[in-house]
Amino acid sequence: QVQLVESGGGLVQAGRSLRLSCAASGSIFSINAVDWYRQAPGKQRELVAGITSGGNTNYADSVKGRFTISRDNAKNTVYLQMNSLKPEDTAVYYCNADITHYGRIVRNYWGQGTQVTVSS
Repeated sequence: QVQLVESGGGLVQAGRSLRLSCAASGSIFSINAVDWYRQAPGKQRELVAGITSGGNTNYADSVKGRFTISRDNAKNTVYLQMNSLKPEDTAVYYCNADITHYGRIVRNYWGQGTQVTVSS
């Protein structure tokens, strides 16, 4: 089994920064694409940023130029650097990963989420 654990959330003022981490542990042969999603109260979960196994990235228009996704394969960890935070970035942030297990079975996993609150 695999666990994805997000960390780094918190309460910050608008304009400040936070860095979220998504650490994977367990029976992992390789980590493929990893995405960060967020869900604000009363809204649907939305894709924020993604990174492929090769390091290609994509971002939602609302965060382009402010957020950066990166990965450290040696640590089985993906990061989301969030700069110039806005109150509308307030949400629970989740990571989602496709993981190849030994035996080459690929499964999709979600983390438990980390709360980000941006005050104006």
